[in-house]
Amino acid sequence: MTWDAKQAREALVARREELEKLSEVSAEARETVALDQQSVGRLSRMDAMQQQAMAQATERQRAVEISRINNALKRLDEDEYGACAECGEDISEKRLAVDPAATHCVKCAGR
Repeated sequence: MTWDAKQAREALVARREELEKLSEVSAEARETVALDQQSVGRLSRMDAMQQQAMAQATERQRAVEISRINNALKRLDEDEYGACAECGEDISEKRLAVDPAATHCVKCAGR
């Protein structure tokens, strides 16, 4: 396998930094919605609660992706990056280019 560990690390770290920045920017959208009916009408409050729920779901997805990235960086440190976690075969370079945090080869991921 001819993947470049340095290039993979750079891509993973850059993506993690991007996700962390997005998380910081969206923090306000995840805060508790005020129930003050004087300042916000019922429909507006419901809309705000829906937006809050969507922001929280997006944040959970970000946290999962950050965890996958951290695990990939750990595999790089332990010289296990690029090997399928299930069968041990090399993960294709194309798959790693699309998802540098991939843990399974195409065959095992499809099971």
